[in-house]
Amino acid sequence: MAEDNGVGKGLFLGFLTGSIVGSIVALLYAPKTGKELRGDLKEKSNDLLEDTEKYIEGAKQKANELINDGKKRSEKLVSDAKVKVERLLSDAENILHDAKKKTSGAVEDSKSKIEKESDKLKSAVKAGIDTYKAEKESGEAS
Repeated sequence: MAEDNGVGKGLFLGFLTGSIVGSIVALLYAPKTGKELRGDLKEKSNDLLEDTEKYIEGAKQKANELINDGKKRSEKLVSDAKVKVERLLSDAENILHDAKKKTSGAVEDSKSKIEKESDKLKSAVKAGIDTYKAEKESGEAS
């Protein structure tokens, strides 16, 4: 895009310079009176001024188009980035929710296993104490 703009400027400047030089040479070699020469110079300068104004207007339009295109592209990039961030946040929340769910399930399973083992251990200790007392009483009775 920048190369096209540089080539366009170069072509315009070459055209402008060639027109000026060609006009001056043609006017100087033409057998005209001073009044005619001044009129021709004024006409050529007006033509060149019009060409320059057209070129400047075209350059302004092109610059505005480039600016608007850049704005549209940046707005699209920002919009796409927002969508991706929202998707990533949603995925992260889902992963966290699943991890909490699995962890709480594992904790509950572990608690119930510990309670069962604790009950077994209490029963075994109680049975051991009862057996000890029973043997002690039977040993005293004998």
